Amino acid sequence: MPAMTPRVEIVKDAVSLACRAPSLHNSQPWRWVGGHGALQLFLDPTRVLNYDQSRREALIGCGAALHHVRVAMAASGWHTEINRFPDAGDPEHIASLEFTPREHVTEGDCRRADAILMRRSDRLPFSWPAEWEAFVPMLHNIVDADAVQLDFVPDDLRPELAEASQIATSLRLYDSAYHTEIGWWTGEIRVSDGISYASLVSASESDRVDVGRHFPVRQGAERRIEIPEDHAKIALLSTETDTLADALASGEALSAVLLECTMAGLATCTLTHITEVRATRELVTALTGCDGQPQVLIRVGVAPLDEALPPPTPRRPLADVFHVHS
Repeated sequence: MPAMTPRVEIVKDAVSLACRAPSLHNSQPWRWVGGHGALQLFLDPTRVLNYDQSRREALIGCGAALHHVRVAMAASGWHTEINRFPDAGDPEHIASLEFTPREHVTEGDCRRADAILMRRSDRLPFSWPAEWEAFVPMLHNIVDADAVQLDFVPDDLRPELAEASQIATSLRLYDSAYHTEIGWWTGEIRVSDGISYASLVSASESDRVDVGRHFPVRQGAERRIEIPEDHAKIALLSTETDTLADALASGEALSAVLLECTMAGLATCTLTHITEVRATRELVTALTGCDGQPQVLIRVGVAPLDEALPPPTPRRPLADVFHVHS
């Protein structure tokens, strides 16, 4: 007779995979507590960035981790039942998870969990993804349309979106606190979080990507010179309202899209700088005609097949983010 609750080792391995989820500047704003056959996800307020006072982007990261852990548990033969924001008196208690055995583990379950380790945030220019129109319905099928709306920015509106991206950058040009924080998360002292030097782009590489956040530039030989400009498709995740629950749902949808793209051999890069600023967030709404609140944009395209997979960005030690109550 199969066990009714997973072993601690299985949950621990799943949390380790979940911590590969993307988060703002790789800040990893989550804390996990296991025990009694359940798993609890908490927001770690010490990992919330100063310019994310609403905690919206921290919760998007937690949502991505929540979906990641569900994917990891499915590949280990467990169904996850999630109770979101279970304690009205504790807004940092993001979710309570319980597990029941699954009868079957599919090949897709395993491939999706493998995609967690293969995914990278790629800030270099992309080639146009072939057979894109056939792939779009698959992405729509994996996003819960009752919670999050998935749209794609038409190619003919790309110049206007690029202008919104530049405006977002310009509006923060003299925001010293913002730039100090960016510098902190991209500094050489970061060993278990932040954005590694290898993940940054040079000034000329950045110039070839018209929709992207400006980070401190790296030095070195220019890469992907065979792609003179970015031809990525731009996905947009939006919600009807703008609550913390909407941010969490957006993160879960973000994870689903990123992993599905990775399974299809597509490169991705998550973008939130445009939706962090009210003026450009409203521009995205007007530009796309979406009915709700823009939450996250995602560049999707093709990286050269002969390129070596870049090293994974660092993650905090599991002992710092996961604890077991006996």
